[in-house]
Amino acid sequence: MNLTLKQKIAYGIGAVGKDMVYALSSSYILYYYQDIIGLNSAFVGLILMIARIFDAFNDPIMGILVAKTHSKRFGRFRPWLFTGTVLNSFVLYAMFAAPSNSDIAGKMVFFSFTYILWGMTYTMMDIPYWSMIPAVTETPKDKEVLSIIGRTCAGVGSALIAMSTMMLVPILGGGNERIGFKYFALIIALIFIIAETITCVFVKERNMERIEVSTVKQMIKALLQNDQAIIIVISIVLINMSLFTTSNLIIYFFKYDVGGQNWYASYTLFSTICGGMQILAMMIFYPLLRKKLTTEKVFLFCMFFTILGYLILLILSVSGITEFGLLLIPGIIVFSCNGMLSVLTTVFLTYSIDYGELKTGSREESVIFSMQTFVVKLSSAIAVFITGIGLNAVGFTGNNSDTGEKVSQSVEALMGLKLLMTIFPSIVLILATFLFVRKFKLKDTYIQEIHLNLLKKKASEK
Repeated sequence: MNLTLKQKIAYGIGAVGKDMVYALSSSYILYYYQDIIGLNSAFVGLILMIARIFDAFNDPIMGILVAKTHSKRFGRFRPWLFTGTVLNSFVLYAMFAAPSNSDIAGKMVFFSFTYILWGMTYTMMDIPYWSMIPAVTETPKDKEVLSIIGRTCAGVGSALIAMSTMMLVPILGGGNERIGFKYFALIIALIFIIAETITCVFVKERNMERIEVSTVKQMIKALLQNDQAIIIVISIVLINMSLFTTSNLIIYFFKYDVGGQNWYASYTLFSTICGGMQILAMMIFYPLLRKKLTTEKVFLFCMFFTILGYLILLILSVSGITEFGLLLIPGIIVFSCNGMLSVLTTVFLTYSIDYGELKTGSREESVIFSMQTFVVKLSSAIAVFITGIGLNAVGFTGNNSDTGEKVSQSVEALMGLKLLMTIFPSIVLILATFLFVRKFKLKDTYIQEIHLNLLKKKASEK
């Protein structure tokens, strides 16, 4: 069954909404609780890591629950997608509405509880969302198209947050960042509910037989037997760790190093341009490269230029060059390539489902995509943890000020910030490239071969 325009648009709208929520949490949670609420950055990072360890158990279980769900009217995925969205919206608002009259211990407990709950409820809707791709369409080409739409629109959601957060927060709060974040989170939560409702209404899975799984052990075994799914999710962790580290630190870089009274505007403009280029890369650059190169060559192309972008940023920042136009060069390179990489990793993960079905006879969409949900959150948590520990190690001092008035940072702290923002992501990307070259097998020709073999297998079973 061919994808309709209505399905494509509705699926894309869902991606915009859900990644606005994820971007707000992943990019600003450390800044909010460390620089505004006044918690220790290392503590915030530690809680994020603990939450991800909990998710290590929660995400696969959620994937199994989704796989076992079967509603004649609403299908396997939409009940979870809608319920998780509503619950996550409430928790998102609470997370950015920390009580102002409690002591530090109370704030630490509040943050720990709301963030762990946020991760659980986000999992409820994110796994079904991505699992819908192979359930809505069965041809490799259509799966790639829907993956591109999903990832491109997810990039739009992330870019909207990058463009609007530090522009609207001061306005909504009347100069009070604490109040501004609370109202901003409320707006995003409402947009989230509307977006996912549209997806639930217009995107329906094909008539597929109910998946019967005897035990949880069998589903986990099927996942572990899919070596390509494991390779891809490890790559996703490494790639996202690099970008999340940059995203978490770039606001500090603009606030304390680039500086100036109007640092909000500079940061917002930088995020807007880089986010816009990330979207263009998904929509235009990736399709153009795919016409000339295979998926594996596009992947290596993007990895090379991302590392190059970090090298340029390192040279500029360490040299004390903070001219906005020059900083845009590495920013555009890094964010554009990362946009294409996010599309590619989703396409690869979708292909790994067919690979796993041919290899083991079991089709595990929800379980495999639960791993994507887990590893994206894991990579974000690792990045924030390293960021928090790194800021502490270099002697960075937070504001704990509602007005956002800047405190002075030492020369050593600023240099540590620059190195942490560039060296760590580069090392991680080199590791990801090495893993890909050594272990990845899902080349374009092999994917077509898998598709044909599955068609023959299904035809013989009829």
